[in-house]
Amino acid sequence: MLTTSCIHPDILKALSFCGHGDKILIADGNYPLSSKSGAAEKVYLGLTSGIPEVTQVLEVLKKVVNFEKAEVMLPGSEQPPIFGEFKEILGGMDLSGMERFDFYDACCKSNVRLAISTGEKRIYANILLTIGVA
Repeated sequence: MLTTSCIHPDILKALSFCGHGDKILIADGNYPLSSKSGAAEKVYLGLTSGIPEVTQVLEVLKKVVNFEKAEVMLPGSEQPPIFGEFKEILGGMDLSGMERFDFYDACCKSNVRLAISTGEKRIYANILLTIGVA
């Protein structure tokens, strides 16, 4: 049996192929994962409305992978509260913001190796993470 914090076989497989500079998208339940994540390995975790949350997935991945950068989709108005949660989970890491269509474009690039859809219902709860060194 695995004793790591992540036991999902498809996620572990995709992570094993990632290296420094590759990216992982964790998306809310509203994100158009099929059309806006390029050739990334796609994993659909959404079980029901709100389960799992993006922050739950981020907490697990943070225990398995080092991240050097985090990017979010910016709303037209004030920052959503979830951005504060992202920063807290990532140890105070700054979040780089992108407009909606720039974020979609970034998520379709070839270095996005894994895209995870969740049951998250909060809006703008999408995060694009760049893998750092071990």
